[in-house]
Amino acid sequence: MPCPKLVCPAGSLPALRAAVDAGADAVYVGFRDATNARNFAGLNLADAQLSEGLAYVRRHGRELLVAINTYAQAGQSRQWQRAVDAAAELGADAIIVADLGLLDYAHRVHPQLRLHLSVQGSATNPAAIRLAHEYFGIRRAVLPRVLTLAQVQQVIAQTEVEIEVFGFGSLCVMVEGRCILSSYATGASPNTAGVCSPANAVRWQEKGGCTEARLAGVLIDRYGAGEAAGYPTLCKGRFDVAGDTYYALEEPTSLNTLSILPELIRAGVAAIKVEGRQRSPAYVAAVTATLRAALDAAARPGFSVRRSWDAALASVSEGHQQTLGAYSRPWR
Repeated sequence: MPCPKLVCPAGSLPALRAAVDAGADAVYVGFRDATNARNFAGLNLADAQLSEGLAYVRRHGRELLVAINTYAQAGQSRQWQRAVDAAAELGADAIIVADLGLLDYAHRVHPQLRLHLSVQGSATNPAAIRLAHEYFGIRRAVLPRVLTLAQVQQVIAQTEVEIEVFGFGSLCVMVEGRCILSSYATGASPNTAGVCSPANAVRWQEKGGCTEARLAGVLIDRYGAGEAAGYPTLCKGRFDVAGDTYYALEEPTSLNTLSILPELIRAGVAAIKVEGRQRSPAYVAAVTATLRAALDAAARPGFSVRRSWDAALASVSEGHQQTLGAYSRPWR
């Protein structure tokens, strides 16, 4: 089986260069506006940087993907359409889109532009992917991080569309595109605000020798002196449940698929994606270099995970913990 393409994040020009230099086959970026699910201050590439980044990608024979992965708002759809136009004019190799109306626009107006269905499109079964292919001509779909390895295999076997899966990075306990936890607390949906915990809703407070993390006034977690504090999201908070205080839904931990890379390759996965456009160039370089080496090795017989790979990924993992997530559910 062909080795999957390694698709890596670039929230800045240095991160883009780091990904390319470390062996990424493709990098994904976003515009500095609401069409981008990682539209944070100080993040993403300005127009001139996008052109420079594209030139760098081209010189190294790699691909540039543009994420236009939030949902167009009523009365403002032209802004999202202009983002599609801009990506096409830039010469992007593909755009990553969640909104079906925007997929329709891109398919009609820019028929030459390659379309990928974003993980925020929330397609978890072959029927949904086939529909997007039939009506909008998508060439690839990014699966939400809630499917077992067997379910991924079934999806691939029943669709002609390329399938991309996440291989490393922060986990989402929900089916992407369907989470309402953050919007319940803050009034801002991840599908529109592009983030589970909007910065203006996050508050850190020192109280009784501890640090409290709150989201729109809701206490998410309380950290003791010297305890590492992650960015607060509702699904990864610690709560009092039946007298026991612990992570009620999910622990802060990173997805790490090193051990199942041969199975993903045999399943026919077209691309392995790394999460983290909000992370540093050093993170991008370390994860890309590690997965590049591991993927190349996994495509050959006799694969085994090297300690140096595990150590490299552990050093940048959320909460310094790693998991196979939904890929492996031995209790089923």
